[in-house]
Amino acid sequence: MKVIRAQAMGMCFGVKDALSTVMMMDYPERATVYGQLVHNGEVLKRIKARGFSTLEESDRTPAVSTPNVVITAHGLSDKERRTLEASGKTLIDTTCPLVSRVHQIARDLHEKGYFVIVAGRKDHVEVQGIVGDLERFAVVARPEDVLVYPSDRIAVVCQTTTPPALLDVLFETISRKNAGKEIRFIDTICGPTRKRQEAVEDLLPKVQALVVVGGKNSNNTRQLRALGEKAGLPCFQVERASELRPGWFYGLDTVGLTAGTSTLDQTIDEVYAALVEMEVSCDATIRK
Repeated sequence: MKVIRAQAMGMCFGVKDALSTVMMMDYPERATVYGQLVHNGEVLKRIKARGFSTLEESDRTPAVSTPNVVITAHGLSDKERRTLEASGKTLIDTTCPLVSRVHQIARDLHEKGYFVIVAGRKDHVEVQGIVGDLERFAVVARPEDVLVYPSDRIAVVCQTTTPPALLDVLFETISRKNAGKEIRFIDTICGPTRKRQEAVEDLLPKVQALVVVGGKNSNNTRQLRALGEKAGLPCFQVERASELRPGWFYGLDTVGLTAGTSTLDQTIDEVYAALVEMEVSCDATIRK
């Protein structure tokens, strides 16, 4: 079976830097990772194997038992940072610089009197960190979420992994429902996310199915899979090569491969090798 790799895929610099920081830390047993460092199961296994304590994102509390706390790549509100420091914790910050940029933009606009709208998933830890320092804000994930807002000055930012097409629709809907108001739009989609989504869109016309490698709770990985599904292709999301099933590919001879921004190069290579070596039905049909 022919496997075509997307031109851009896998770990971004923010995730690589975060992982490098924790893997090089001395005395990991004296530190707690405050949530999932990144949303990838294989990466989390490596971190736990080093001896770090970890908290699930839903269980985060300043009352951690270790003296050091690792802030994850998804960031944290300044309010929660101050609470941790006030409890005597030393913070090791691995926040992606592009996420920190969204925090700063949102805070600055809020201080200037804007009502801040964050395009993203309200249950995602990145979004929770952004809005954690705001008092007047809304989070919208779909056009149906958009309302008429109680302010004449509105600013729109977004979760860094938001699909560009969705952001365009949300901004149009916000502008239409709040006509006559001052609306500022700041595109805070990160470059690596945009490049990986564009690479998938370039790949789709060349393949009959798409395999996406990444954590099941990774938002950017889900968005890559959604692009394939929107194009009408069979799409399969896996975290590791052992999850692949030959039955998925019967009747196919060309498959595309991409991966989310927290996926290890080793994992991608293992999935690629498994796909190339996989024996599937020889009754393949070529996609027209």
